[in-house]
Amino acid sequence: MPVLRVPVDIRSCRLLGLTGSAALAAGGAAAGALPVRDVPAPHSAAAVLGLASVYFGLVLLPAAWALLGRTLRGPAPPGLRDLLLTLALWAAPLLLAPPLFSRDVYSYLAQGGMVDARIDVYAHGPSRLGGPTAAEVAPVWRHTPTPYGPVFLGCAYAMAGSARTEVATGVLGLRLVALLGVALMVLCLPALARRCGADPLTAVWLGGLNPLVLLHLVGGAHNDAVMLGLLGAGLVASLGRRPAVGAVLVTLAALVKAPAALGLPAVVLLRARRRSGRLPRLRAVLATGGAAAATTVAATTLAGTGYGWTTALDTPASPGNWSLTSTLGRLTGAGLRAVGSGLAEFAVPAWHLAGLAATALVVLVAWQRHHLHRPVYAVGLSLGAVAVLGPAIRPWYVLWGVFLIAAAAPRGSARPVRAAALLSGLLALVVMPSGFPPDHNQLLIAVGGSTLGVLALWCAYRVAARAADRAPRPEALPPATPRPMDPPRRIDRPAWDPHRPPGSTA
Repeated sequence: MPVLRVPVDIRSCRLLGLTGSAALAAGGAAAGALPVRDVPAPHSAAAVLGLASVYFGLVLLPAAWALLGRTLRGPAPPGLRDLLLTLALWAAPLLLAPPLFSRDVYSYLAQGGMVDARIDVYAHGPSRLGGPTAAEVAPVWRHTPTPYGPVFLGCAYAMAGSARTEVATGVLGLRLVALLGVALMVLCLPALARRCGADPLTAVWLGGLNPLVLLHLVGGAHNDAVMLGLLGAGLVASLGRRPAVGAVLVTLAALVKAPAALGLPAVVLLRARRRSGRLPRLRAVLATGGAAAATTVAATTLAGTGYGWTTALDTPASPGNWSLTSTLGRLTGAGLRAVGSGLAEFAVPAWHLAGLAATALVVLVAWQRHHLHRPVYAVGLSLGAVAVLGPAIRPWYVLWGVFLIAAAAPRGSARPVRAAALLSGLLALVVMPSGFPPDHNQLLIAVGGSTLGVLALWCAYRVAARAADRAPRPEALPPATPRPMDPPRRIDRPAWDPHRPPGSTA
């Protein structure tokens, strides 16, 4: 599609993205992760139209995001305020929509109810709580302890009370919590980019307006928004020579989800950067470790959840998880079973161990190459490796690395930014809005909705191309005619007189 012929401005991008976001919200009312009592029949007209509308929006919203990225490289790029307004417009329809692409928000509410009921969330699953909230949890997680830290469980506990009478109220409360996390992320991105030598506009576009942020952090109300917001704020504080505040904030992020603890080495390096030698580094390690330990004790005491999260980090992945190592493990196991080998059952655990080893190698290489000048970038690469090579992956996990890569990627290297953008656009399409695996008919409906979205983009392109062709062009100026040369200037000199002495004047 020769889109380069058609000029693109931020207004058309806003309109296109808002149309996609509105289609997502409207379709989610029938095809989203609804409460059990509100789920329509799988092949009813409402379910079919809702799913088609969602995938129609899933084509338009990433397309608008990609076109918006193109305007950043144009002659008149939008400003930071323009990007923030665009994010607000795209997110607005999703705020009142039901949960999208995952039922995790119901697990959060059930875990908050367990904290309220004094049930150990690190030893029991939501089934122990019972009641209407636990009934909304996906069956695969009803008997699974939580791996989340006390900071997020405190937030879930605060919202669980409102969910006793109406689950939708609790969902809205947790969505507002996630929205605060997204707001903190977006506020941190320009500051991180400026201090890391990256482009602030590109950072906000890739890390803030990313379709995965809108679909999963806003639409799905995932607690990763809180983790990333606190992690970004902690790194900003550390870059701004407030390492103690940075250590506290990064630790709070790790007490939401443990992978954020990879930000603590960056806090240590930024604290010790101003002085060389082993003693300042040792002091930085001790000071950061002390702040992290004190924050952990204080947060755990206030939440009253205990330290069971340290042993619940090995919560098993779902059997059908499509992470790289799980997929390779299933394929290897199928091949071994086909030849009659008894090693098939060890294929998935072996690939998971290989993935952990590869993750450790990537983390070591990232820190070896970037720890001196770009520790924030090293954190982003490390979190990206944990997400991609770990035993479990969800589309929003990729944001762990994308968020900091967007803010700290070297200004001259476009490859990591392009890779992160391409991966984000592809992963926006892979999860059904209900959060459950699709059947054959649902796949056909999703393809049909996506096709309608592509046709709508093509029609919009044709209309814009015709308008551009009919637009009046500035008339070419007539060629300049050469001006005739002036005749040589005549200088009158007195006639020569042979009787006048030399050197005299007339």
